[in-house]
Amino acid sequence: MNAESDRKLIIVFTGPDGSGRKTVADSVGATLGMGKVLSYATRKPRPGEVNGQDYHFITSELYEQFDRAGEFIESISINESRYGVRGSDIDQSLQLGGSVYLILNPEGAQLLKEQYGDQVVRLFIYADRRTVQERQQEAGIDPAIVQSKMDQYETAIAYQPKCEHAFENYDLAHTVFDISNTLEHYLQRNLVERD
Repeated sequence: MNAESDRKLIIVFTGPDGSGRKTVADSVGATLGMGKVLSYATRKPRPGEVNGQDYHFITSELYEQFDRAGEFIESISINESRYGVRGSDIDQSLQLGGSVYLILNPEGAQLLKEQYGDQVVRLFIYADRRTVQERQQEAGIDPAIVQSKMDQYETAIAYQPKCEHAFENYDLAHTVFDISNTLEHYLQRNLVERD
């Protein structure tokens, strides 16, 4: 009997903004068939972002209502916008579909680790400062927001030693392959292709 194979894990992709953690996370999630738990955000969607796919974009008033009710297990403010994860969303997703994944900044990853303990596996995704800055500029993000994110780069990088695993992200396919293999050891599903 192996209780480990029945565990429902919370996989957290973290690292500096611009490291590609969202692209990597969504690719790994699709590869392994894991459900995604979305954060809530009070800001407007950026180019290419879709409500209900990247975040739940909500009004500040609704966010405040959730926050006052104690629904967020993680709630932070960045550049006058608020971001949060509802505990009920995580619990419901775990019940419905087994292991799940989230994309969070290091503060959020730490809060989840404190709340859920060994059920959380943190994957730190990173690239060098120049690459991260170029990716954000190429994505058409406002220069002031890029600068604000770059001001947080060193703080984000400092979180790497606390994570269970770290992956350099310069080649998406290679990174996704490495992470998928690493997670298979946790999930212990011995996947086989089906028609």
